[in-house]
Amino acid sequence: MSSEMEMEMEMEYPHPYVPTDLRLPGYVPNFLTQTEIVVPYIASSVVVASLVWFFSGRISKISKTDRILMCWWVFTGLTHIILEGYFVFSPEFYKKKVPCYLAEIWKEYSKGDSRYAGRDTAIVTVEGVTSVLEGPASLVAMYAIATGKPYSHTLQLTICIGQLYGCIIYFVASFLDGDNFAKSPFYYWVYYVFANSIWVVIPTMIVVRSWRKISNAFLGENKKRKAH
Repeated sequence: MSSEMEMEMEMEYPHPYVPTDLRLPGYVPNFLTQTEIVVPYIASSVVVASLVWFFSGRISKISKTDRILMCWWVFTGLTHIILEGYFVFSPEFYKKKVPCYLAEIWKEYSKGDSRYAGRDTAIVTVEGVTSVLEGPASLVAMYAIATGKPYSHTLQLTICIGQLYGCIIYFVASFLDGDNFAKSPFYYWVYYVFANSIWVVIPTMIVVRSWRKISNAFLGENKKRKAH
């Protein structure tokens, strides 16, 4: 191997992340633009959710709310399994020398939170639990809604509590470490705040709904016992 080739292989590209002294040996810049990364993700998510919405309409006696929840659970489940699962099990995603869409996503997202590129222990732990446990459980939740399983609301409540707990760890750990991991205010508010707030707002709404459903079910049972 020539010395020029060796130098090229050892060359370290400057990364765009904050803090600037973050060490990422072997870092390779994004091959795709922000638009080429974000648009396909949004488009594929819309397609999957639309398919679930369409087919769920063929299920008799299912409310529009439950159909929307089925769309949510398949979206969040696949996001946990595929996207976050890739992050957990691909520690050197930022070194990819050939285009890999999932690696591109995380190199882009790290501009809003460099802890991902830096493999922060808390982040890897939270994402590991999310991808391995909450991802598959989300797909089971969709199935439970579609088939009217009695454990549907219990499962949804459990998953959402796990998601909210993960978000608390995510935000609090960042705050305690200085909350200085975004490249710019744009990335901070769009990637770090907005994108993650989705998994705060929607799970909170589901927790309230499922809590009420479970409580009402027990209330009905208590009334039946008293009547007897």
